[in-house]
Amino acid sequence: MIPESVMTRCDGACELCGSAATEGVPVTPREDVIALCGICASGEAEENHWRCLQGAVWSEAPAVQVFAVRKLRQLEASWAQETLDMVFLDDDLSAWAADVPLEHRDSNGAVLAAGDNVVLIKDLPVKGGGFTAKRGTAVRGISLVADNAGHIEGRVEGQRIVILTEFVKKK
Repeated sequence: MIPESVMTRCDGACELCGSAATEGVPVTPREDVIALCGICASGEAEENHWRCLQGAVWSEAPAVQVFAVRKLRQLEASWAQETLDMVFLDDDLSAWAADVPLEHRDSNGAVLAAGDNVVLIKDLPVKGGGFTAKRGTAVRGISLVADNAGHIEGRVEGQRIVILTEFVKKK
């Protein structure tokens, strides 16, 4: 759902490409919402579609600027880097654009949160533990490793271990 104030600001158009806006997308961690079309919201557009970011980085809405800069940083095209070289964000917006929260995802792509329960999908030898964590083992109340989206921590056979997210499935 797109808040009424955002729809008024964008006049019902995607704030990146100008198509009809269909989704409100929060720009974390501040949770300011921007209006996007389905293609921009999915992030699955062809490279040429993202040329719209060349104009979006100059938006008057700070959340749109931050979203556009983050997306430009993901693109490997030379024009994207050239656009980033021209953009100036004040210190506050630069910090916001750099503050991209990590998403821990299981083997199926489901987002993991602290305290979730997961199941191992593969036998895993535990280094330094002297045992193998068997496939199907439930790990309850996981913790997320703050600086690595590919790692979680959990207790298996009484020992706290680090587990790669690619070897777990959310319960």
